[in-house]
Amino acid sequence: MATYQTPGVYIEEVELGAKPIAGVGTSIAGFVGVTDKGAIYQDQPTLVTSWGDFTSKFGYYTSTAPYVAPAVFSFFLNGGTTAFIVKSADDSDGAIVGTDGGAGARTGLTALTDVDEVTMVMTPGVTSDVVVKAVVAHCEHMGDRIAIIDAPEDTITTTDLDTYKADAISADGYATLYAPWYNSAVEYIDTTDNDKLKNKKIFIPPSGAMAGIYSRSDSQRGVHKAPANEQVRGALELKVNYNKAEQALLNPKGINAIRSFAGRGILVWGARTTASNSLWKYINVRRLFMFLEESIDEGTQWVVFEPNDAKLWDRVKQTINNFLTTQWREGMLMGSTPDEAFFVKCDRETMTQDDIDNGRLICEIGVCPVKPAEFVIFRIAQQCSATA
Repeated sequence: MATYQTPGVYIEEVELGAKPIAGVGTSIAGFVGVTDKGAIYQDQPTLVTSWGDFTSKFGYYTSTAPYVAPAVFSFFLNGGTTAFIVKSADDSDGAIVGTDGGAGARTGLTALTDVDEVTMVMTPGVTSDVVVKAVVAHCEHMGDRIAIIDAPEDTITTTDLDTYKADAISADGYATLYAPWYNSAVEYIDTTDNDKLKNKKIFIPPSGAMAGIYSRSDSQRGVHKAPANEQVRGALELKVNYNKAEQALLNPKGINAIRSFAGRGILVWGARTTASNSLWKYINVRRLFMFLEESIDEGTQWVVFEPNDAKLWDRVKQTINNFLTTQWREGMLMGSTPDEAFFVKCDRETMTQDDIDNGRLICEIGVCPVKPAEFVIFRIAQQCSATA
């Protein structure tokens, strides 16, 4: 408390009640793989915010760097806005996974550990079991991002996809798997024709476009909306056209099909993770929790080292209640009232004296996420009047 020497009226500013929690970003992609140019950065994933920004730093499609450039182009074409690029030395498992030499000496996928903003991770077109397992493990360890995994280009049958999916399982839904690849126009420099910029059509992995669609859906509707029933911009033809019966085999196993529909175009027609835990089978549920957890984490850092008493507990509860009420009003949580949508507890029931004595403030939060209307069923019957 300030010391006053002269009689008079003094005004002091104090902080009472809740502090606002700002929602974190949900649409920042991390790409790892071979690019045409650009230095091999260690512990320096490079930020790009447009296709032009990417090409100026990393170049265009080439036959020796065939996946990252088309994936990044598809990302921006489909609504993506921000990405971090990690250039690997080559497309071997070791180079893609990378090494952890500590701060300033991380390579490959491991370098993305240092970028807290990343929420989606891809190794476009690199589909070995070693890489897939590493990407899934990375996302599970970080807890704030989801892996978007490509099925191999020539993995076409439902049996092959089911076998491949085994390496992509994330028990709590930190991974998604998409098939098939699709034909698209990609830009390249024709060195045999005065370095002219040209287009050629090739089959490309879907992960870049899917990340863009996640971003587009987040922007237009919110992270609680399943990123499905969305057009794949730039897709001209699918490597394989799965029918309804084939998807009926894939969907329950968490393999998301991209399908072509007459009059509607090529659409993402799946919204599942590879989770073995049914609580996390939907992409939007996992990503909603990532958003809520990260937002609350970042928005309550002010609590650390505050006096751990009932006044602080009430402020924490009010802070989180206000944030979750806002999310409920925006349609992110299920329930006709806030009380039905979530609860927040932070009191003597959530903490023992031992917790308090050892500096632990424990807050329990429960939320009811919205689930997608995955199966829309209309029951139709004949209704005839008795006098008919």
